[in-house]
Amino acid sequence: MVKDVSYKKHAINYDVLFTIQQPNNIQFGTNAASNYSYPTNCLLITSQGAKSRGWIKYIKGDNFQLFDVVEPNPTIESAEYIISKCKKEQFSHVIGIGGGSSLDVAKFVGFKLKKRKILIPTTFGSGSEVTRIAVLTVNGKKTSFHDEQMFADIAIVDPYFVKNTPFEIIKNSAVDACAQCTEGYDSKSSNEYTKFLCEKAFNILEDALMNERYENLPFGSLIAGLGFGNCSTTLGHALSYVFSNEGYSHGHALSFTTLYAHRFNNSKFYHRFSNLVKKLNFSKINLKQNLGEAADLILTDRKHLDNNPKQVNKQDIISLLEEINVDNSV
Repeated sequence: MVKDVSYKKHAINYDVLFTIQQPNNIQFGTNAASNYSYPTNCLLITSQGAKSRGWIKYIKGDNFQLFDVVEPNPTIESAEYIISKCKKEQFSHVIGIGGGSSLDVAKFVGFKLKKRKILIPTTFGSGSEVTRIAVLTVNGKKTSFHDEQMFADIAIVDPYFVKNTPFEIIKNSAVDACAQCTEGYDSKSSNEYTKFLCEKAFNILEDALMNERYENLPFGSLIAGLGFGNCSTTLGHALSYVFSNEGYSHGHALSFTTLYAHRFNNSKFYHRFSNLVKKLNFSKINLKQNLGEAADLILTDRKHLDNNPKQVNKQDIISLLEEINVDNSV
């Protein structure tokens, strides 16, 4: 008889209380978005080009009220504009379809209007479809809004949208998911549940990117969202926003800021994340803002920095920004 000693390899700490939060209904699979029976009176929020890409036709949404005005790094003014135009309309659901920006706006609008939310990602990196977080730009600064009422009532993850997606979008989205789950694993707010999901997610995402099995990205991104959405990202995300403010895409910025943050934190994911960045061949990023001023702004991001596994001060941040600007090869 073989004795099971697996519990001795990793003892579960039952003394640490944690709470798991996620959408009540997650639908995953081929044609999940096309086959779903949507309510007839819906507000559909997305970006320009949704029609030309065939997304609206795919979900049979031609009769929905359409707002296709979401821009990358959306501002709170964009969300408030939609709210002001629609607050008297008699629709039952807000549908968000698109990348993380469209989903975040849809979540915020649905939350403010107290409508049910259906979220359908077309890129696979933000995990927004399964988190209670909406990121909007407020006074030029990316700001995270957190509330349990921002969870999707239904999240629909359909691998259909990977097809015909340009590689630049695939890699920028996927590296975002990789940053989220590896930072989430290292976060002070992580627990047994989130560590399990975050590590599993990174294994799936890493394999998909290194071996060009992109059809597996939707599942990896979903698992990453469920993992980091129940803890927090850390230093890499805190560093990234000043680069996004200068026009770099979120994923492009994270490819370097999370890499250098992992080295600073002595993360077990550092070398694997480095190999991913090299494989994806991201171009150099360079911050034009005064580094001291940038560091002061980054230091206000207490949610990310307080959850970082190592304490971070202003000089640490300036040094990291200098290294990112000068070298970009670690």
